[in-house]
Amino acid sequence: MSSFTPSPPSWVRDAVFYQIFPDRFARSARVTPAGPYEAWDAPPTSHGFKGGDLLGIVERLDELADLGVTALYLTPIFRSASNHRYHTDDYLEVDPLLGGNAALRELTDALHARGMRIVLDGVFNHCGRGFWPFHHVAENGLQSPYVDWFHVDLARLESGHGLQPYWERVKGIVTDHDSIAVRGSGYAAWWNIPALPKFDTGSARVREYLWSVAEHWLRFGIDGWRLDVPFEIQDRSFWAEFRRRCRAVNPEAYLVGEIWEVEPAWLEGDRFDALMNYPLLDAILSFVGGDSLDEKRVAEHHELRKHVRFTDAAGFAARLTELLTVYAPATIAAQLNLLSSHDMPRFRTLVNGDAGVFRLATLVQMSLPGAPCVYYGDEVGMEGGNDPDCRRSFPAGIAGRDEAVRETVRALIALRHAHPALRSDRVAVVAASGQAIALERGGPSDPSAQGEHMLVAINAGARPAELALPPGVFEGTRLESLTIAGLVGIAVRSDAQGRRTLVMPARSAGLILAVPGTAG
Repeated sequence: MSSFTPSPPSWVRDAVFYQIFPDRFARSARVTPAGPYEAWDAPPTSHGFKGGDLLGIVERLDELADLGVTALYLTPIFRSASNHRYHTDDYLEVDPLLGGNAALRELTDALHARGMRIVLDGVFNHCGRGFWPFHHVAENGLQSPYVDWFHVDLARLESGHGLQPYWERVKGIVTDHDSIAVRGSGYAAWWNIPALPKFDTGSARVREYLWSVAEHWLRFGIDGWRLDVPFEIQDRSFWAEFRRRCRAVNPEAYLVGEIWEVEPAWLEGDRFDALMNYPLLDAILSFVGGDSLDEKRVAEHHELRKHVRFTDAAGFAARLTELLTVYAPATIAAQLNLLSSHDMPRFRTLVNGDAGVFRLATLVQMSLPGAPCVYYGDEVGMEGGNDPDCRRSFPAGIAGRDEAVRETVRALIALRHAHPALRSDRVAVVAASGQAIALERGGPSDPSAQGEHMLVAINAGARPAELALPPGVFEGTRLESLTIAGLVGIAVRSDAQGRRTLVMPARSAGLILAVPGTAG
């Protein structure tokens, strides 16, 4: 048990993130193409490049600011031979296809000038075969001073065989995940993919190098790291020192881990501030998906199939209560709450393209503690199945965008920014029945709500519903429904005794502000 206290950066509680896959978001004419790219609007492929770059992001910042975004999370941007860049070849150089270091400088400065933040993806468990220390070992075997940077088969090297030339075998490797002799290649690779040599993070030199990379980019001006597959480095001291180094450079650096399960041990204050909140995504999808849920696509995904299944309001209330109490309140407020990512089918595809269900899910996402994260293009109705289909290009023209959905997302983000209760710590289940639920946010006993008191109500069902508010809840207040573009609203009915009932049409949702005064 850690003796540390969770201390996430204060800015994250109020942040709204936007995740970008840089090759697919926007091209800038200021970045000279290295050669021909795939057609922008053609279906994405595993190895093809579309030519998106960092200056393209700079040129779209007005749109993102208009949406209400306050922070970017970029999937890897360092020099790499893959379009997703999780195969890092140089940790200290931004890929020239993205515009190089100068483009990151311009993007970082432009964001900070707007009061926005930037978090980069750190891939520190493995590298690409083009990473110079690995290439050095491949060329020189035991004589390479970098031989202890990786899990290599020393007996193979001693016999004079060397590592299998990195250009010969790209796929088809199946063996024990932890083996150092991957089908004779002579080195351990992540998930047995030979393009991804695994670091030996037990090596003092490897540790120091990776920590120095994290420090370097924080000094450059980034605001935090999203850490790729951190559970693959089962060494608490490595991540504790990683945190110490990062916070020494930037005390407000945000450190969020890609861990798909509920894992309290990672968030005790000595490693990460938050995790990507896939468990909340699972719960929201299970609740609002209803008849629109594409069970076949869910079953095809290695993580979603373990957790996503139809859930009624009572089941959602129970799961939500678990997720909101498993970590310290400060940690809950810093969780990265997402509905889609580059590692799963897009939310709208998982609900068979149902825009109404996506709107309900976004209202839930924007109404809970934690930092909401919009995956690029979700706000304009982008769809996509499993990788690489979930990494389509952002629509180049207005014709490919669902502007009505964007207006709903924009309105919900604006309401989140405007109302501290929606970013506060206190969440209480007021009532739950069938597919309808009402949640209390903030209130007089919650300092983080800054005096605000709100009701969040959702009917995810295909039929109208009514929910009676328990006696005493919101007593002495007038309930005022906030208008949200594109959403069917909810009415409040009062009887002669002052009892109040939520009247909820099918597939409806509402944010209701409790104002001191006569009940109504």
